[in-house]
Amino acid sequence: MTKNLFIFGTRPEAIKMAPLIKAFQKHPELFDVKICVTAQHREMLDQVLDFFDISADYDLDLMRPDQNLYTLTANIITGMKPVLEAFQPDYVFVHGDTTTTMAGSIASFYSGAKVCHVEAGLRTHNKWSPFPEEINRQITGRICDYHFAPTMTSKQNLVQENVKEATVLVTGNTVIDALYHSVERVIQEPSTLIQGISKTLGNKEVILVTGHRRENHGEGFIRICEALKAIAIDNKDRFIVYPVHLNPKVQEPVNRILANIENIMLIEPMAYQDFIWMMNRSKIIITDSGGVQEEAPSLGKPVLVMRDTTERPEAVEAGTVVLVGTDRDVIINETLDLLSNTERFEKMSKLHNPYGDGKACERIVDFIAKLEGKTINTENLV
Repeated sequence: MTKNLFIFGTRPEAIKMAPLIKAFQKHPELFDVKICVTAQHREMLDQVLDFFDISADYDLDLMRPDQNLYTLTANIITGMKPVLEAFQPDYVFVHGDTTTTMAGSIASFYSGAKVCHVEAGLRTHNKWSPFPEEINRQITGRICDYHFAPTMTSKQNLVQENVKEATVLVTGNTVIDALYHSVERVIQEPSTLIQGISKTLGNKEVILVTGHRRENHGEGFIRICEALKAIAIDNKDRFIVYPVHLNPKVQEPVNRILANIENIMLIEPMAYQDFIWMMNRSKIIITDSGGVQEEAPSLGKPVLVMRDTTERPEAVEAGTVVLVGTDRDVIINETLDLLSNTERFEKMSKLHNPYGDGKACERIVDFIAKLEGKTINTENLV
């Protein structure tokens, strides 16, 4: 039996790892599955674990007020040592580009385990944007033994970095697996919070906003908030709903500029299932989130991305997202055009999602099983 350890620490990682963990747990005769959370984000992480009915075997519980990258990186590496020594995994799975991803892959390499990178090969080729994610994923890419790339573009990035092609599998993104697992359930079983929001919104169109990226802190967030204020004032018949990230550098400008505008709803970060409902209810989405760029097209929602670069060029090429940066006027103009230009909106909302078909997890499980000389019943994995 193969020992598989899954390491993650933030809400986005948990969302994308959850369906993969479930897929491995379907084969207890082949895989001994353990979960280690660093709790780099505590509260938002726990919401996802509860929704997917996943419990951690090891919990480093590292989140601290005013934590910084120096101590977080060190604490993850040293905190992983007893976990790795106790379980002695054959394979360790890390996801994406967080500090947990990078530090967890280093610790796992030290232990002698084979390291597997889910959502591998994303690149902007600019180490400062996004910071620190671009370097986190590049370091992880050097360490990992197996790379599960969401798209052909991601695979090509890795091959160009001299990663052996045989170690790279194009899977699609596991976030689509999570979305398909969740969307019907959240529509049929809305939470108390969602029932209240739905009543407030009535039949009005909704612009959903999320923003948290470190590179946008400061002047970038001020420009974003000023754009949202202008959009709200010009669109009294529409609601802007903004679940505001807990980071004080986000909270301060958002509350100062947007708090008293009647048709802007500032709410606390939403549980995963509530956010899926909110995406499905919205007309368009304005975000700097990578996961939303991947999820929203599967729900037919056009996305405006408040970043100047993206490690998800497939979405830009497919036309499902538009880069608007943090320029106040560009955000306003693109938003108003999507709201008023019916032809453009319809075209964007019907485009094919380049990030997969909801079978990424099955492909990964099948790949690991075959490495161990095992076969599992997987159909339609073309």
